[in-house]
This record gives sequence, C-alpha cells and structure tokens, in this order.
Amino acid sequence: MRRAFSFFIGMLIGGIIGATGALLFTPSSGKDLRVKVNDRAQGLATDIRHAANTKRIELQERLETLRAPRE
Repeated sequence: MRRAFSFFIGMLIGGIIGATGALLFTPSSGKDLRVKVNDRAQGLATDIRHAANTKRIELQERLETLRAPRE
C-alpha cells in the first residue's frame, strides 16, 4: 500500500513539474499556436491539391498518348 501511495505522489509531483515547465517554455499563447497550426494545415492541403492536380494532368496526358492510334 505504501509503494502505491509513493507512486501516486510521484506521479502528481511529476505532473505538476511537467505542466509548469510547459507553461514556462511555451513560445506562444494557445490562440497563436492554433492559428499557426491552422495556417500550416491549410498550406499543406493546398500543396497536396496542387500536387494531385499536377499528377492527374500528367496521367491524363499519358493515357491520351497510349490511346492514340499508332500509324
């Protein structure tokens, strides 16, 4: 029983130290961080759409080349 109590006290102290460290060393506020993450996610989605469209056009051109009658 004493070991379990010591373990939980250690977890509690570790959690408090970790939370305090996170608050002290976080470079920006939560709102700023959400805005940055959202901007990066939108940029990534735009890049993926652009790459997909480029590949789609490339594959359509290859398909047209393969479908073209040979002389």
